[in-house]
Amino acid sequence: MRSDIPTTISRLDYQPYPYLLPNVELEFDLDAAATKVSARLHFQRKPDAAADLPLVLDGSELELVSVAIDGQALRADQYELSGETLRLFPRSAAFVVEITSLCKPAENSSLMGLYVSGASLFTQCEAEGFRRITWFPDRPDVMSRYRVTLRADKSRYPLLLSNGNLLQSRDLDDGRHEAVWEDPHPKPCYLFALVAGGFACREQTIRTRSGREALLQVYSDPESRDKTEWALESLARAVRWDEQRFGLELDLDRFMVVAARDFNMGAMENKGLNIFNSAYVLADAESATDASFRAIEAVIGHEYFHNWTGNRVTCRDWFQLSLKEGLTVFRDQEFSADMLAADLPEAEARSARAVKRIDDVTTLRIAQFPEDAGPMAHPIRPESYQEIGNFYTATVYEKGAEVIRMQHTLLGEAGFRAGLEEYFRRHDGSAVTCDDFVAAMESVYARQHPGKNFEVFRRWYSQAGTPRVQVKMDYDQALGRCTITLSQHCEPAGIEKLQVPPAAKPPLHIPFALGLLGREGQALSLQHEGQARDTVLLDLTAASQSWSFDGIPERPVPSLLRNFSAPVIVEYPYSDAELTLLAGHDTDPFARWEAGQELAMRQLLALVAAIQAGQPPRVDPGFVQVWHALLDDKTLSPAYQARALTLPAEKILLERTSPMDPQAVAHARAELRGVLGAELGSSWLRIYQECADEPQEYHPDALQAGRRALQNLALSYLMAGAHPQAPKLALDQYYEAANMTDRMGGLSALVNFSDTPAATQALGHFYEQWQQDPLVVDRWFTLQATAPTTSVEAVRALMLHPAFTLRNPNRARSLIFQFCMNNLQGAHTPEGYQFWAEQVVALDRINPEIAARLARAFDNWARYVPANRDAIRQALETIQSHSPLSRNVSEIITKALKI
Repeated sequence: MRSDIPTTISRLDYQPYPYLLPNVELEFDLDAAATKVSARLHFQRKPDAAADLPLVLDGSELELVSVAIDGQALRADQYELSGETLRLFPRSAAFVVEITSLCKPAENSSLMGLYVSGASLFTQCEAEGFRRITWFPDRPDVMSRYRVTLRADKSRYPLLLSNGNLLQSRDLDDGRHEAVWEDPHPKPCYLFALVAGGFACREQTIRTRSGREALLQVYSDPESRDKTEWALESLARAVRWDEQRFGLELDLDRFMVVAARDFNMGAMENKGLNIFNSAYVLADAESATDASFRAIEAVIGHEYFHNWTGNRVTCRDWFQLSLKEGLTVFRDQEFSADMLAADLPEAEARSARAVKRIDDVTTLRIAQFPEDAGPMAHPIRPESYQEIGNFYTATVYEKGAEVIRMQHTLLGEAGFRAGLEEYFRRHDGSAVTCDDFVAAMESVYARQHPGKNFEVFRRWYSQAGTPRVQVKMDYDQALGRCTITLSQHCEPAGIEKLQVPPAAKPPLHIPFALGLLGREGQALSLQHEGQARDTVLLDLTAASQSWSFDGIPERPVPSLLRNFSAPVIVEYPYSDAELTLLAGHDTDPFARWEAGQELAMRQLLALVAAIQAGQPPRVDPGFVQVWHALLDDKTLSPAYQARALTLPAEKILLERTSPMDPQAVAHARAELRGVLGAELGSSWLRIYQECADEPQEYHPDALQAGRRALQNLALSYLMAGAHPQAPKLALDQYYEAANMTDRMGGLSALVNFSDTPAATQALGHFYEQWQQDPLVVDRWFTLQATAPTTSVEAVRALMLHPAFTLRNPNRARSLIFQFCMNNLQGAHTPEGYQFWAEQVVALDRINPEIAARLARAFDNWARYVPANRDAIRQALETIQSHSPLSRNVSEIITKALKI
């Protein structure tokens, strides 16, 4: 574990690597205890590099056996080995470095580099894991063609995989075997991969749009092969979609996906050999929920889409991470939306896409908006970092995707595709920057809009924080004219708050979608840029701008930021009556959902205030009627209703309170859910029975999944409202369920709303039935971790369960992370904060990357009510005082305590 003094790396300090490395030859003698790696690296000094410049290579936790240049072995006094750096002093412009080293996969609990999972060997090299495999220039702008030879005991590791094409395989004399792989495409070392072990394979041969045959393969543990069909189908759909939507064809003869039980992230896009957390590969109706099926499809798509947006064109440096991640998240969001809408009639397809948009924005608000308001706030292209692993964040991914989506909105579908084609024409096979991507898009935008450019838009890449847009509407009855004024501002965020005085932030380019509704809820036609339409896109590029619309017969109700056209917070003084009208009639499905959520938010904030003041909480009957109307609206799809009738998430509500009061927020949300469950009990029961009365063969499509989502939501409201039939409905649903979605719906209702022997018995039954399936056991731990009655003592007891281990990231996330991050009542206590600190330190000894993610559970601690704030500070100081502390955790804790 590294415990050296953290070094801050600045984006502006970037210097190109002085050497080219066109060809890399690697030989692995694989063994869990000690793997020998022989590297043959063909270097060429760049013409503009100084002749006496040393060759600097990175390495971590390696044993250096030998090093040679052009066949001449070097003595220890002919090179410099210091910490994680190896310096060589070549005398010629072109030379070959040969390095033999040893690494120890079985001791590698960080799961970076080469490591053991079960009986198999895997690699994870992004961002800086390759240096744990061999000495190398471990940076993304060094791109090479790889030839890889793998040797291992055939009985222990019968399958040997690496990137690219299999050139040959053969048995060796000593019970071992050998496989030789060659990747035809240059790549940075972070995209290198190898896998060795015994796997089952499901495969399919497809024909690409140019007529080539390509082999798609999904590898898993032999006992899990029956659960890989959906993953393979998803991969085939992703390949076809990328061809049709963006004209991007698979450039390999084979594409492999391998499931790993131990994995730090969701998946990794290694060229042609994607390694996945098994949670995003394995699924069947009995063991996976609808959400799991959709997550698998999305992540399979995401990693495949990286084949072009990340692999063919990659990042020059890690500050440009959103170049590949933001773009690819946008692509996987669009893929998922298209898959949900596939083969549906127009109205249902529109609803399915709206549901996907609502889910994506909800994720943004739960994960990224708080990040923008916390000590780790950063632009989507950070200016500095101490540990790059800490910047795989919601800002880089989700906000990055919204920045790409805004470019898609400004350019239109055809223009965005033209911009993407220009991007690949300019940069295919290169390591580039975010500016290079924007320049390609700007070239199309400038053709569409002569005299305009993306000069202001580029600021999205350099500004942290969530912008706020204030809306003012003026209406002139005599002229029939409505004037909309938009004003933007963005408060200092993260380290910007330490500047005195804070630097002024220039305005951003914000595409703001607007509609107007009449007093009866009818859409009004707006004249804009020579066209009449019910939605217009306003280009806000200054601190304040105004637009006027004529022919408006009455004072309208504005429908703002339709389809969430920009990642901003809108401020407008809606009356409750106006929000009610929008919630019932807005023709934009996102804006309609947003209006209902804002009404619920106002009600929740009033309840929070009453609880804090020690007053009896009261729910406005008018709000209950809004919910009743949504519940009875037969024009809405079940999936949309399930979103519209779900109360704002606790984390979103918490961000709206000042100071933040976790306990009051949890109690307010529970109170409102209980009132809605009780007041609308008969309607919830009707909805539940309607959804449950349509048995059919399971499929995770949008229509079926929507019905199950609404059914389970209705059951949760019935339980919250203490409906007399609810406990039996939940028990029957759990024990009689034919799929995991229904089974978890019944069990969740029991565990979350009834601390009874029946709930305890059902939990025991669930574990007994599924104890052999690790992913389902993760679900079992999560359900208990997030139950409102779960205490620190209960979590400690669960950590003693034979199925729990801190060394497996999925298992740690399922219990420790879920409790600390998603249980407001249990975690937000002095005991909860101390428990969190203990677990951060414990994980840091094993896996610093996972520990760093847990360390961010209470980023916004300084905004809490005093009692919570003081207890969290004490826990932060406890972590900070621990020695040694990894750079990953140290950076987060230090920044948290500064702000």
